[in-house]
Amino acid sequence: MDIIQIILLALIQGITEFLPISSSAHLILPKEVLGWPDQGLAFDVAVHFGSLIAVLAYFRKDVGKMIVAWFSQFGAQGANQDSHLAWMIIVATIPAGLAGLLFNDYIEANFRSGFVIAITTLVFGVALWFADRKQKLSKNIYQIGIITALIIGIAQAMALIPGTSRSGITITAALFLGFTRVDAARFSFFMSIPIIVLGALFKTYELIETGSIAWIDLAIGTVLSGISAYLCIHYFLAFIERIGMLPFVIYRMILGGLLLIMFW
Repeated sequence: MDIIQIILLALIQGITEFLPISSSAHLILPKEVLGWPDQGLAFDVAVHFGSLIAVLAYFRKDVGKMIVAWFSQFGAQGANQDSHLAWMIIVATIPAGLAGLLFNDYIEANFRSGFVIAITTLVFGVALWFADRKQKLSKNIYQIGIITALIIGIAQAMALIPGTSRSGITITAALFLGFTRVDAARFSFFMSIPIIVLGALFKTYELIETGSIAWIDLAIGTVLSGISAYLCIHYFLAFIERIGMLPFVIYRMILGGLLLIMFW
């Protein structure tokens, strides 16, 4: 890839990873539409690592409290709401982890196409719109129980299909279950941490057997992805309560419609 492709793909990853519009779809599209070469496994790992650094940096206090509380629960202090939340993130990660191990290769071989992206972009965009229109969105993040976490986790597993959007489908599920927009988004972001870690480890294992690596390209991708993802999280949470999900629904409808025309 040339430097322009590296910059654009890193920014696409960082901006779209945490918005409900599918980062995987946007990373596939340049190849499908512009004829760019595939960014490759190493670059994919790098930009996802940048996103991971961004979410850990932004929620460092929350993550720190959950880690301390999770270990402290086994001592005299006992469990609290932060250790409970940590357990729910673990529970919500299980469905996607299992689905990735069982179906990742099949999905990679059969669902990474412009037509599939068009359909999933439209279908799950409509689902997000319906979920956001619920009249009662009042539950907070500490009210997530095991069943709720599993439901959101199963939704996250569906995001293996390109165009679905991991953040989009998990936020949609949480909204349908009555959680506020901000807490639905926060739980989605927290859930991304173990998923990105697992995905990066899996891809790194595959990467070990590949040839030479362009470290400068990967460094540029990591930094740009991390900065753009951090800013995206900040502004998304700042405006989500006021603007709702409608702008993202409209974007998905326009994008999905254009893709459907292109790949029908």
